[in-house]
Amino acid sequence: MKSFSTLLIPLTLAVSALAHGFVSKITIDGKAYKGTLPTSNAASEAKKKPSIVRLITDMSPVHGANNPSVNCGPGAGPAMNVAEALPGSTVSFEWSAGNQNWPHNTGPMLTYMASCGSSTCDKFDSTKAKWFKIDEVGRKPNSNDWVQGDLMNGAPAVVKIPKTLASGNYLIRHEIIALHLAETKGKAEFYPSCAQLHIGGSQTGAPKASELVSLPGAYSDNDPGIFTHSAFDRRVPYVFPGPKVAAFVSGAPASGNNPPKAAADKGHCKLKRVASVDAEAADAAAATIVPRHLSRVMRGLVAGHAPSS
Repeated sequence: MKSFSTLLIPLTLAVSALAHGFVSKITIDGKAYKGTLPTSNAASEAKKKPSIVRLITDMSPVHGANNPSVNCGPGAGPAMNVAEALPGSTVSFEWSAGNQNWPHNTGPMLTYMASCGSSTCDKFDSTKAKWFKIDEVGRKPNSNDWVQGDLMNGAPAVVKIPKTLASGNYLIRHEIIALHLAETKGKAEFYPSCAQLHIGGSQTGAPKASELVSLPGAYSDNDPGIFTHSAFDRRVPYVFPGPKVAAFVSGAPASGNNPPKAAADKGHCKLKRVASVDAEAADAAAATIVPRHLSRVMRGLVAGHAPSS
């Protein structure tokens, strides 16, 4: 009979080989803009495949609230194109893991914007951005499920450009924070993605100076929404990290702030393997479902006993 420590070896390898994800497509008022599969040659690849989505070098998660990659993702630099949008436009973010759906379902999704000033955003250094929050979603109202879980079924994350937002050049930053390992400090997984917009119209809405933050800088690894033992405890209200949604944004959501009614637990994140996403192998990336839920396994390890079948 194999020892428990021996059984841990394939589990560890599965965890290290996880497919995580990136924004594969953004749709603005029905017009689609394709993202590019992450590659170690991001700078040159961005020129070959123009997009509005800032290309990243790696689809793996960002760890640590003060990691520079919290800004727009690992190795992110300016994209070639800028998309037109209007106040009130609907923006959909499609997240994928290689050629598979997004693999996680536990944790919030946050959306920020930042002015690029007088220059178009293809010339803007995002490390200098001052971000304001326009949207945050956690658990579904009166449910045990996180909105993030819809992405596992292929649904996009959908947000609205603030309907009174002043015209100008803006980055829009969509972020998933996966909390399936967040019982260990520093193990929350950040997945940020930035895209370049020009907002038309004649509105004048803007955030207050006190609502602007830097990323990294807005979060701490000790924040209750980042280091938490309650990601799977539906009785505990979730506390979103970062600033509040800017006051000028009408209809600010409040998902995740109320404990849902008790119901059966539907399980947690899927595990998937993918091949390397370097430039030459990117289009051939494939995934295989690992037939266990990481969250349940890891909680069993923390409790000091082997996971049940």
